[in-house]
Amino acid sequence: MTTPRAWFITGATRGLGRAFTEAVLDTGERVIAAARDVESLGPLAEQHPGRLVPLALDVTDRAAVFAAVDRAVSEFGRLDVVVNNAGGMLYGMVEEATESQVRAHLDLNFFGAVWVAQAVVPHLRAGGGGRLLQVTSMGSGGGMATVGFYGAGKAALDSVSEALAMEVEQFGIKVTVVQMGGYDTSLFTTGTTMTDPLPQYQDLRTEMTAMWGDATSPAASTAAPAMLELASLPDPPRRLILGSQSFDQVHEMNRAREDYYRTWEHLSRMAPG
Repeated sequence: MTTPRAWFITGATRGLGRAFTEAVLDTGERVIAAARDVESLGPLAEQHPGRLVPLALDVTDRAAVFAAVDRAVSEFGRLDVVVNNAGGMLYGMVEEATESQVRAHLDLNFFGAVWVAQAVVPHLRAGGGGRLLQVTSMGSGGGMATVGFYGAGKAALDSVSEALAMEVEQFGIKVTVVQMGGYDTSLFTTGTTMTDPLPQYQDLRTEMTAMWGDATSPAASTAAPAMLELASLPDPPRRLILGSQSFDQVHEMNRAREDYYRTWEHLSRMAPG
């Protein structure tokens, strides 16, 4: 009988993290579910005795991350799949953001994910390999007004994760950058920090609000089957856009960027480098 895999999922109490946790448990596998406040996971742990271990963790605390990963390994004896999902949103114009807001945001969305990756790699290597799924965003390919710092943190994580994938593949560790599309999560409510708006940006803010619109996003649970499939592929991709509509949007954005580069190709080629 095959031993169920052991998963380590951050940001596991809400949104995509909660959906992934529930989906993994439904397959009969085991989860260390990490989040700052894990009280809401109590009923789920009772439903899955011995297979769900809630673990209070602030991923911005590097020492706490390493201690939590060590505890996770001691609980299940190994780690097989890590979903680096914890994150938040800083919403507002670049000029409006305070130093403390920017640093706190990047501590969570970028540095926190890096600490988790650093902590789990030695254990995955010791176990002969494993999967590391780095959750970023479909919007990490470029900046957009009001969500510039969110895109910046995710873009940085994209780049580091691709480097990490090259570094650890020799150990049997497969890293995938999962560029998530728009799902119905609490990212824009409880997961959001708002800047104090400057009146000079009111027209643009109104324009961006209208552009975001009020369309209903798919439930977070609808992303879970693809994540389960991804974690089971023998040769997974290093980068994956997750979401049908998001795939089309990213494809269109990339095509528009290529056209834009071509428009200014003559200026680019004036320099010999």
